[in-house]
Amino acid sequence: MLNYALRRLMMLPIVLFALSLMIFALQMSLSPTQRLAAYAPSPDYLKGGQESIRRMIEQYGLNDPSYIQYGRWIGGVLSGNLGWSETARQPVSTALMSLFPATLELVVLAFVPCLLLAVFLGSRAGIYLNRWPDHVIRIFTILGWSFPVYVFGLLMLLIFYSALDWFPPGRLSQWAQTVVSSSDFVRYTGANTIDALLNGNLAIFGDALRHLAAPVITLTYVNVASMTRVMRTSMLETLRQDYVRTARAKGLPRRVVELHHARRNALLPLATIAGMELAVMMGGVVITETIFDYAGLGQFAAKTAANLDFPAVLGFGLYFAVVLVLMNLIVDLIYPLLDPRVKTQ
Repeated sequence: MLNYALRRLMMLPIVLFALSLMIFALQMSLSPTQRLAAYAPSPDYLKGGQESIRRMIEQYGLNDPSYIQYGRWIGGVLSGNLGWSETARQPVSTALMSLFPATLELVVLAFVPCLLLAVFLGSRAGIYLNRWPDHVIRIFTILGWSFPVYVFGLLMLLIFYSALDWFPPGRLSQWAQTVVSSSDFVRYTGANTIDALLNGNLAIFGDALRHLAAPVITLTYVNVASMTRVMRTSMLETLRQDYVRTARAKGLPRRVVELHHARRNALLPLATIAGMELAVMMGGVVITETIFDYAGLGQFAAKTAANLDFPAVLGFGLYFAVVLVLMNLIVDLIYPLLDPRVKTQ
């Protein structure tokens, strides 16, 4: 197991290096004046005239050979300098770090029920093949595939906000935002639900959950369909295996065979796709956060793209790439725990 983990960890720097080259290549497609914003620590550096900008281009070596610029750029990235965001009016790294807890809170609250639902529904559909539970679950997943996230999100707003006034958009109500912004409320993590519990404020906790409900339901439903289909297919294949038939021939109870023998091995393909699904959700919340006016990384990415805020867009791209790589690494490390045969291959 240790050798397996070390081999996977040794690949991480190579993959990250390749990703950094791709991000840098995108940055090099911009003009030196546009790339200057990626090095400026504050907007004051960009307010000078043409002569001032020319001097700064020379100062930062933006006309130097590409390999020299790459070394300088990667050094800035490693030190946390991703440039200045005019949209957020602060350094890109600061903006990303301040918004990350909000997006993480949303994604985790959506991913956990998504995974549990996929395991349950996929297992039921595989066990009751071509019977009414399978048909109902297949209709449920087909609808999930068919609904674009923006359509489902708008329907959620129309029903649960405009009509019923249950789940308002945003992260907090105005009164709750006033309390959270006060000096009496300690921001431990940046996630409203966790901070509310740590401060012992159940009113803020309930308000945060009300605002999270609609985007969480949207993210869960549009992502559970693919995971359920994978689980169903895997369950069907596992139920046809010889060891499952042997367990049945031994007279083991049906529930024991299906849950303890079949479902555990059927989880292996789902484990792979679940890790990547979580990473995609972390970077793919742009539409969901924009629809529900949820101040997270997704909404920030949409605003920066609309404003042609190149340093922020590239910073978000780098963040998304790193999340994908790290989640893939975590899946690789967890997989042998689910399937010990991987250790010997």
